[in-house]
Amino acid sequence: MEQEHRLAELDERIAGCRACPRLVDWREEVARTKRASFADWTYWGRPVPGFGPADASLLVVGLAPAAHGGNRTGRMFTGDRSGDVLYEALHDVGLASQPTSENAGDGLTLYGVRVTAPVHCAPPANKPTPEERDTCRPWLVGELGLLEPTLRAVVVLGGFGWQAALPAFAGAGWKVPRPRPPFAHGTHITLEGPNRPLHVFGCFHVSQRNTFTGRLTPAMLRDVLRTAARTADLPAAPQAADHPDGPPSE
Repeated sequence: MEQEHRLAELDERIAGCRACPRLVDWREEVARTKRASFADWTYWGRPVPGFGPADASLLVVGLAPAAHGGNRTGRMFTGDRSGDVLYEALHDVGLASQPTSENAGDGLTLYGVRVTAPVHCAPPANKPTPEERDTCRPWLVGELGLLEPTLRAVVVLGGFGWQAALPAFAGAGWKVPRPRPPFAHGTHITLEGPNRPLHVFGCFHVSQRNTFTGRLTPAMLRDVLRTAARTADLPAAPQAADHPDGPPSE
């Protein structure tokens, strides 16, 4: 309960952050002007904290909230196409209660998994600056520190997330090799830590650019999540329960 309370306090502090003027201006402008299809929504318009249980053994690290996704709904990967892909895959492998992520009150529950990002504000053109990434890093370091007692594995989505997450792992006490391991889909590295190793997996980001072009297929995503879940001692669904598109041929 103490871990849950401390993580809730961290989430509340994240939601009140105004450290990056460009991101503050952008997220609030988007919340005011809105997208026509969401004109009746009251946008969240603030930094979006992580989502999932405080005793998670698996962490999924993305990039940043989408302007009309998490910045609108207030929950990571919720309300946009990227979230649709991610949560459907988590549901397929038995780690989420439902395959959709429409709003923060839709009843979605994650099982042993938490979802977060190295940048908590929606950035213009989905591109935070290196300075913004580094300014936001202490939030991820703090989140990792609170999750450390139960955390066993991490799936990092995309090269930006990988570059941002490795220094955060080091800041939270895990030993990151030098030179830092490069990002690649399917990469698996093991970081020694103060109490136990942390298994880190690389996966292409669930962006529309990747999913629409087939660079990342649902089967590829499920395969990484399933492998990471088993490494984290979570009861992932077996391969036989997979969809007809089968394993990736790439």
